[in-house]
Amino acid sequence: MMKQTKEELSMSKKVLILGATGHIAHFAIEALIDQSDYQLALFTRHPQHLPEYDQSRINVIQGNTLNQSDLDQAMKGVDMVYANLANPEIKQQAQNIVTSMDKNGVKTLVWISTLGIYNEVPGKFGEWNNNMLGFGKADGYLTTYRAAADVIEASDLNYTIVRPAWLTNKDEVDYETTDKGQDFKGTEVSRKSIGNFVARVLENPAPFAKRSIGVNKPHTDGDKPAWY
Repeated sequence: MMKQTKEELSMSKKVLILGATGHIAHFAIEALIDQSDYQLALFTRHPQHLPEYDQSRINVIQGNTLNQSDLDQAMKGVDMVYANLANPEIKQQAQNIVTSMDKNGVKTLVWISTLGIYNEVPGKFGEWNNNMLGFGKADGYLTTYRAAADVIEASDLNYTIVRPAWLTNKDEVDYETTDKGQDFKGTEVSRKSIGNFVARVLENPAPFAKRSIGVNKPHTDGDKPAWY
């Protein structure tokens, strides 16, 4: 790829990636570097944990999504936001992000959640998933992630909520999707698949706007993931 001029770089879209040291985020970043000309702002509490990326396309920001001023500063000049977060206070993180995006006129958000937040996983696997992730418990994983998704869905953003199956480290991109209101399929999916799906959404957000999408590897149906 030819090196871009300053003028061309200034016209590239800018994506703010929150939780940029996450495993899924790593694959999304690699895919965006390979497949787009986007400028990427990598927001993390621990920048020392980031791998080496093409520095001509990357700006690293140290900050905390629970700090509204950190977010507001990072959001300036951004076209899209991808949030890859895991925290017991994820509902508050969601509220902070929506507030900051509204304040800065940013409309497109890709939000990583999890399967089961709508009790959409059928059969024995659904029962197992609910038990493992604390469905119905006030401080359960599914309860907190559902609360965050509710904040996103109540906003006026062009959001895409991504609900992965149980995650593997397999070096593969192989996935299918379901929409909110449909039964979730399969039991597992690779982190690399989710990262590539995130990049696909960011490269063309319109078809995915206002949707909550389950993502799984085809033909992985069962009572629980194969490695359990």
